[in-house]
Amino acid sequence: MTAPKYSPHQKPLATPEDRILAIDIGGTGLKAALLDYEGNMVTERLRVKTPHPLTPELLLETLVKLVEPLTDYNFVSVGFPGVVRNGKIITAPNLGTDVLKGFNIGGTLEERLSKPVRVVNDADMQGLGAIEGKGVEMVITLGTGFGSALFLDGDLGPHLEIAHMPFRDKQTFDQQLGDRARKKLGKKAWNRRVKRALDAVRTLTNFDKLYIGGGNASKIDFKLPNDTKVVSNEFGVRGGAWLWRERDSDEQ
Repeated sequence: MTAPKYSPHQKPLATPEDRILAIDIGGTGLKAALLDYEGNMVTERLRVKTPHPLTPELLLETLVKLVEPLTDYNFVSVGFPGVVRNGKIITAPNLGTDVLKGFNIGGTLEERLSKPVRVVNDADMQGLGAIEGKGVEMVITLGTGFGSALFLDGDLGPHLEIAHMPFRDKQTFDQQLGDRARKKLGKKAWNRRVKRALDAVRTLTNFDKLYIGGGNASKIDFKLPNDTKVVSNEFGVRGGAWLWRERDSDEQ
C-alpha cells in the first residue's frame, strides 16, 4: 500500500532499519507493540485494561508502564479515540473530554520516552495499516464507540467526527452503534443498525472501498458487499508504521 504524506513539525522519517513503537488507546483496552518499517509486529502485542475514571496523569503512567518491556525503537505512533491536533486532545468521547481536553499527550510522551511521537485518531491509524492506497477508501471501527477515517489515493484526509453526527431517533452513530447499544439491543437489532449505517456512509462519501475494524466488527452477521470487508484489529497497532513514512510516488 502507499503511505500518506504526514510529516508535521519537520520531524525525521523512518528508514527500513528503524523500529516503531505503536500504541492503540481504546475505551476498554490499551495496546502496544513494536513494528518494523513495513508495519509487521516484531514483538507480541501487549494489552492492559483502560483505567476508569481516567485522568491525564493516570493515562500517561499506564501507557509508560505498558511499554516498559518494549525497547530499541526509534519512533512512537499513537492512535487515540477522539480528535487530536498537534499532539493535543480536543475530544475524548469515550474516555472523558472534560478531563482530557487540552492534554498534550504527544509532547508529554515525547518527554517521558525521549523519542519523537505522532498522535492521530485511532480509526485513522487503523486505516493506515488496512488500506490499499487507491481511490476513496473509508474505514469505520465498531468498538466502544463508532470511529471513521477517510483516505484519497493513500493520503489521510482531515478527521471527520461522523460518530457524533445525528444518525437515527435523534441519536448519533456513536450512541446507536457503540458497545453499550449492542449489548442492550441484542445481535439481530444491532446488525440491522450497522447495515443501515453502512448505507449512510456510502451515501455520504461514495467510497470505492470500505474497511470495518474494531472489536465488534466480528459480530456482523450479514453478507457484506464486494467493496466492503472486515479487517483485523491488529491494524489498529500496525498502522503506526505509516505515520513515519513519506508517500513514495513509485508506489502509486
